[in-house]
Amino acid sequence: KIDCSKVYVKQSTFSNETTGMFDGAFAAVPIKEGELVEKGVMRRLPDGFDGNTCPYIFTWSTERPNKTWGMGSGCAPYYNTCKDGTANTRMDRDFDKDSFEIYATRDIPAGGENLPTYISF
Repeated sequence: KIDCSKVYVKQSTFSNETTGMFDGAFAAVPIKEGELVEKGVMRRLPDGFDGNTCPYIFTWSTERPNKTWGMGSGCAPYYNTCKDGTANTRMDRDFDKDSFEIYATRDIPAGGENLPTYISF
């Protein structure tokens, strides 16, 4: 169900004195375009939870405004977003099974920060 063996967490390359210090998810090994980076499960949070108040929570539906939030396993909570077109990963969500798979959208070198574009953008 959960495999994050190709990923580790350390201080993000986007982290600095202006933005504040925060972590990111990085490739532990070279990852080829199309390769599975990580897979895991999502735990839905209770109705009424406001995911906008926590940076480690996922939008877990396609509705707008979003009312369904989830907490992801593994390193997934540490993936920072980037502009559409510059991402090197994508998350495939299975809302029925509350699971996800993250794939490389281009080659990622070992030590490269894994960057998707969040579904909410």
